[in-house]
Amino acid sequence: MLTYPVMNRLRMLRRPVIFIFLLIVMALPVSAQPGPGPKPFDPKRFEAELEQFVTIEAGLTPVEASRFFPLYREMRRKQRGLMGVDRVYQHIDFNDDKQCLEAITERDKADVKIKQIQMEYHKKFLKILPASKVLATIKAEDKFHRLAFDRALRRKGRHR
Repeated sequence: MLTYPVMNRLRMLRRPVIFIFLLIVMALPVSAQPGPGPKPFDPKRFEAELEQFVTIEAGLTPVEASRFFPLYREMRRKQRGLMGVDRVYQHIDFNDDKQCLEAITERDKADVKIKQIQMEYHKKFLKILPASKVLATIKAEDKFHRLAFDRALRRKGRHR
């Protein structure tokens, strides 16, 4: 059996031990919460980064950039409207050949229209920039999109 002084010491230790235990238990949910994860996609930031990248890669002067990017944004806006055609056909019945044929045809029409818009705007770009800079902007845009895609894959833990 425990003597009275030993039992008294155990009682005195009980309060600090319970206090420490409660602090640990209360701290667990805070530490278990996820930290700041990847930032949500911000289209305006993406466009600003794209324009900065293209300006630097293509060697555009501030005057050239101020003339080029309004046209470029206009072209992308028109193309983006056609890129949604695929979404309409995401939920078609793959056993229905008529629906599949219609989806293929509409997608092809949208792709051709996107390329026609691109050709139209390339001609407009050539009126304000030399051909070498127009080609440099096209290559810079492609490079930016490749790099952005690689960055997105790395953030998700998937490497190409």
